[in-house]
Amino acid sequence: MGCSCGTSAEGKTAGCNNNGGCSTGGCNKLNVFDWLSNMDIPAHEQFDIVEVRFKNGRKEFFRNANKLDVVTGEAIVVDVPGGHHVGYVSMQGELVRLQMKKKKVENNDEIRQIYRKATLKDLEKFDEVRKREQPALYRTRNIIIEQKLQMKLTDIEFQADNSKATFYYSADDRVDFRELIKVLASEFKVRVEMRQISLRQEASRIGGIGSCGRELCCSTWLTDFKSVSTSAARYQNLSLNPSKLSGQCGRLKCCLNYELDTYMEALEDIPDTNRLKTKKGLAKLQKTDIFRKTMWFAYEDENTWHALSTDRVKEVLEMNKNGEAPETLDVDQVELAEVEVGINQDLQKMDERFKKKNRNKQRSKRSGQRNKTQQSGNRNNPQAKPNDQKRHKQKPKDKNKSQAKSNVQEDKPKSTPNNKRRNKRNFRNKKNKDD
Repeated sequence: MGCSCGTSAEGKTAGCNNNGGCSTGGCNKLNVFDWLSNMDIPAHEQFDIVEVRFKNGRKEFFRNANKLDVVTGEAIVVDVPGGHHVGYVSMQGELVRLQMKKKKVENNDEIRQIYRKATLKDLEKFDEVRKREQPALYRTRNIIIEQKLQMKLTDIEFQADNSKATFYYSADDRVDFRELIKVLASEFKVRVEMRQISLRQEASRIGGIGSCGRELCCSTWLTDFKSVSTSAARYQNLSLNPSKLSGQCGRLKCCLNYELDTYMEALEDIPDTNRLKTKKGLAKLQKTDIFRKTMWFAYEDENTWHALSTDRVKEVLEMNKNGEAPETLDVDQVELAEVEVGINQDLQKMDERFKKKNRNKQRSKRSGQRNKTQQSGNRNNPQAKPNDQKRHKQKPKDKNKSQAKSNVQEDKPKSTPNNKRRNKRNFRNKKNKDD
C-alpha cells in the first residue's frame, strides 16, 4: 500500500515527515489494508469499481470503465459535477464490493468514471490550487464575522480544475448564507458550495489525540457516527461528569457504545432495586459491581457498607414482596436458643465461683473454731506441752550458740503456742544486735 500523502509533482512519494500530523491531511486517516491484494484473480472477473480518497479522508466510488492498470495510492483524475478532480486510489478489487454493501451504495449508472491517471501537469496545477485553501479560510472567517452569522467554518476544499470550492461549516441552527455565497463567489471567482457537517465530522476532519492517548477513532477508522446518550454511562456505572464523558468534539465519546452490549448482558442477572427492608432498618443501594455480581447496601444511620451477592438480594426482595423482612441483611432470623445457652453458662460459672468462696469461708470458720478450742484447753492444763513446739525447735549448729540459746531460754518464761512466732522473731533480732 502506498503512502497516504500521495505522489508529488516529480512522481515521487510525497512524505510530509510530520509523524502523524500530516500537512496534506492524509496520514492515518481512514487507511485501509487490502488483505485480498495477494490473491490472483482473472482480469475479466475483477470488480471494475475503485474507491478513491480525497482531502481529509473523504471517499467516493468511481468506475474504471477504461480498465486502467491503477495501483493503490496512485493519483488519478476523476469525473465530478461541473469539472474534474484529482484523487488517490484507496482500495480496489472485491473489498470495494463489500464496502459498497456496507455503505448501501448501489452499482448503477450514477457512479461516475475515471478519466485517466494523473500527469505531472495535473499534479502541479493541483498543488497550486491547494495553496489557495489556507488564505481563503482566513478571509472567509472574517467575512462571516462581518455579516454576524452564527456559524463556524472548518475547512475549504478547492477542486483540481479551480472551478469550484466547497466550504465545510458547523452550526447549531439554520443559517441564511445567501448573501455570504454572493460575497464569496465575487471574492474568489469560483462556484461556491456550502456543506454543513456535524461536530463529530468536524473533529474527524481536523483530527487530534484523545484522552486515551491515541488518535481519535473518528479520524482513523470510525465512519458511522451513532448517537450516544447518558444512559450508556449510567449502565456502566460511570460518573456523570461532562468534562470526562465528552470528547474533543464537545459531544459524548463514541467509545461509550463499544462495551455497552456487554454491560447490558451482565445487567440481566442483577435485580433492579435501590432499597431493601429489614427489621434493623431500611438499607439503600450504594454501589454495584456488575461483573462480580456484588451489591453494597448501607443503613440510613450507619456508614458501613454490607456486600451482598445478587442471589441474596433476590431472596430479600421475595421476602419483602410477601410482607416479610429479615432480621438483618445477612441473617434471616437470630438464633435465640444459642444465645440462651450462652447466658446460662455464664450464670453457672458465676454460681460455681460463689460456691467456692462459700466453701473457703466455711473452712476458715472451722479452722478458727478449732484453734479457739485448743487455746482454751491449754489454759486449763498449763503442764500440757503442745505438739507443734517440738516441730519448731531447731538443733544448735555450734556449742557456743546452743549455750547462748539455753541461757536466754532460762531467763524467759516458757512460751505458749500463740507466742511462739513472736519469740522466734525477738530471738533473731537479739542475735543480730549481739553480732
